[in-house]
Amino acid sequence: MTDEDLAAHLAEEAGRLLVAQRRDSLLEGAALGRAADQVANAFILAALAEWRPDDAILSEESPDDQARLGAARVWVVDPLDGTREYAEGRDDWAVHVALAINGAPAIGAVSLPARGLLFRSDRVERPEFPDGPPRMLVSRTRPPAEVEAIAALLGAQLVPMGSAGAKAMAIVSGAAHLYYHAGGQHEWDNCAPAAVALGAGLHASRLDGGALLYNRPDTCIPDLVIGRPDLAARVLEFCAQR
Repeated sequence: MTDEDLAAHLAEEAGRLLVAQRRDSLLEGAALGRAADQVANAFILAALAEWRPDDAILSEESPDDQARLGAARVWVVDPLDGTREYAEGRDDWAVHVALAINGAPAIGAVSLPARGLLFRSDRVERPEFPDGPPRMLVSRTRPPAEVEAIAALLGAQLVPMGSAGAKAMAIVSGAAHLYYHAGGQHEWDNCAPAAVALGAGLHASRLDGGALLYNRPDTCIPDLVIGRPDLAARVLEFCAQR
């Protein structure tokens, strides 16, 4: 199985497990979310141990083994991105499975199980964006204060949404134009979405224009922008002038 096929299979199958967990579980709310995180994580880790035993793993739901820092190949996993949305019965949550090679987001798969969608970095085309005002996606729970000014600059409509993966894939599918975040994330929140977005020919970077790098000692990634290249360039210019 190729790395691309493996990432896609794991993201899709973990998504099926999560859909079944939510449908059949006696748990609700935060307890359901915690249980679902562990179910999906256990499946993905077991499969990687079977299929890629020599690779390192960085997962949100597992202790961070710093031995990964000496590895060129590191699987970066978020078994359930958008646990709050999942537990609330929403559909804007995702499963992220990515392979970082020498720090770059080389391969990624993002599934949106509640919508029956799978995106993979090797089988994605550049989106066609609709005419009209740009749609700018921001966090539904903690949008940065400056998003109003950026939206005014771009003539954009602000659209709150859960899950970093759901937001990034809305750009990849052409349903929105830009995803801006400055509230802090971790590598597992955006490695797979960045890989898919880059595979689609979209812009994905830090707000200073620097590349998104993975398998770092500190897993925090403070900010990012993903979107249509011309709009992303205007956002980077805005950030450079602040």
